[in-house]
Amino acid sequence: MNAALRPAYVRGAGGTSFGRHEGRSALDLMDAAAAQAIESAGLARHEIDGVLCGYATTLPHLMLSTLVCERLALRPRYAHGLQLGGASGAAMLMAARELVRSGRCRNVLVLGGENRLSGQSRDSSIQTLAQVGDADFEVPNGASVPAYYALMASEYMQRTGVTSADLAEFAVLMRANAAGHPDAHLRTPVTLQEVLASKPIASPLSLLDCCPISDGAMALVVSADPAAQGAVVMAGAGQAHRHQHLTAMEDVMQCGAGEAAQQAFEEARLGLGDVDYLGIYDSFTITLVMLLEEIGFAPRAGAAQRARAGDFAPTGPLPLNTHGGLLSFGHCGVAGGLAHTVEAWRQMTGQAGERQIQPPRRAFIHADGGVMSSHVSLILSRED
Repeated sequence: MNAALRPAYVRGAGGTSFGRHEGRSALDLMDAAAAQAIESAGLARHEIDGVLCGYATTLPHLMLSTLVCERLALRPRYAHGLQLGGASGAAMLMAARELVRSGRCRNVLVLGGENRLSGQSRDSSIQTLAQVGDADFEVPNGASVPAYYALMASEYMQRTGVTSADLAEFAVLMRANAAGHPDAHLRTPVTLQEVLASKPIASPLSLLDCCPISDGAMALVVSADPAAQGAVVMAGAGQAHRHQHLTAMEDVMQCGAGEAAQQAFEEARLGLGDVDYLGIYDSFTITLVMLLEEIGFAPRAGAAQRARAGDFAPTGPLPLNTHGGLLSFGHCGVAGGLAHTVEAWRQMTGQAGERQIQPPRRAFIHADGGVMSSHVSLILSRED
């Protein structure tokens, strides 16, 4: 770390439950999450001098960060809205880190949320999300986001030998983790056989290989000062952007995740073996498998073997998404990705309640946006 730059800590976090919140707008949900985060950080609202806000498909406002500040009675010296698909949350945390390290801001609120389940029709949601596809060559053919991921999965599975049963292991694990979280969208345990027998969505992906659409919000405070609950510093960060559209992807084996992770590890001066908690983006089971394997937490075609061995379970050596991830805790856009960091911080500071594991010392967070298009890696480290 550059000696001229101050450290940036995750100081507070908050969020709503995920699921259906009838009658609550995106602003209502973000307000609730932000209030929790600011309170957990031990700050007053006037002490928040930076605000980073993710997009909301149900609230396509041209000045969303300003709108949020007005609603939350905040008067920051810096405010910015950000759109990077599923990587938005991690990208905002990285940007908040740079604002704090440079001295531009002292306490930055990072938040996202929307009423994606109750605030728009299913057809509208599908159509909106499908726009990540190429407007000339992909969208006109009627492809949806699951179809894009299914095409990518088909090639990856053919080249590596990964099977549908391998993917299903992670659907089962995420549901088991979510069963212990009172705020999770989907909490009923599922078996491997139930995953494999669930409704086909886009071959080779079935219904339980896909995350649900949820309402909800998440928020964190990145600060120049550590939290009273424990000092969790943002020790490293990295990004990689190799393509936007599936038809421009050069190699499913090298999507950019490994590159972003390498940057983060090099900056933190750590390696894969130094990590004892994982918060990995899991919009689909194939997403999780590809990311784990490209980054190096499992060999190619070996992620499921590690899952079967219990390595990624809460009691294993490398707990993964102990809140249930997008696949079961739920997915409401930007907040879905932020939930991985909220959970990591709570685990690291001993605030995870009945699902608390041995507090991790170092957590690795990774998010991707689009169709494995934009990648952001973060490393959190708990100081004594």
